[in-house]
Amino acid sequence: MSLQVLTFWFLTILVDTAGQLAFKAGALAENHHNGLRYYLHILRNGWILCGIGCFMVEFFVWLSFLTLVPLSNGVLLGSFNIVVILIASRLCFKERITPYKLAGIALVTLGVLLVGVNT
Repeated sequence: MSLQVLTFWFLTILVDTAGQLAFKAGALAENHHNGLRYYLHILRNGWILCGIGCFMVEFFVWLSFLTLVPLSNGVLLGSFNIVVILIASRLCFKERITPYKLAGIALVTLGVLLVGVNT
């Protein structure tokens, strides 16, 4: 795997994880509203705006990444985001990692390693 591919892959993981964490933080900060009022109010939340910005950046990084690898490999490598987001959610929000989640992390990581070796 070339340095350019690794760089775009790392950036995709980084920006996607930051966006997911920002959305979670924004959603937690605004949980006292109900229905439509909740969604209208949440759009003014800084964390939500940060998450939207992250996903806008990720869109362009992802497109750049896909120009460098076959789509089938890119999507499989992109699944590693799940592992990083799960670990980050544990660190930032104290979310529980169950044995099933650990098994899933191991399987996804193994799959990404197998695909990455052949990219």
